[in-house]
Amino acid sequence: MKRVLFICSQNKFRSPTAEAIFCTDPNLEVASAGLDNDAKINVTPELVEWADVIFVMEKNHKNRLQKKFKKYLNKQRVICLGIPDKYEYMDPELINIFKNLVPNLLS
Repeated sequence: MKRVLFICSQNKFRSPTAEAIFCTDPNLEVASAGLDNDAKINVTPELVEWADVIFVMEKNHKNRLQKKFKKYLNKQRVICLGIPDKYEYMDPELINIFKNLVPNLLS
């Protein structure tokens, strides 16, 4: 079973949408978190170590993750999806983006 962590800034729209989409996949364990201090659920060292694959939404998320959690990033693949912060939770366009990008990147 692959453990997948989705990260955005606030953990309000993009990463929770991805978690909701992929949490029913029997081959995945899925979580989401945010990098901002006031995120709904914050990225923690434990979450980073737990993950096999980490999807970030923007390049700056990847930079911030690598800077803040460098010593916890050992085996994980960190992949930037390039999804801007312009979507609401469960936006149909955002759902399509995730469904088109993520499965190919997990294989």
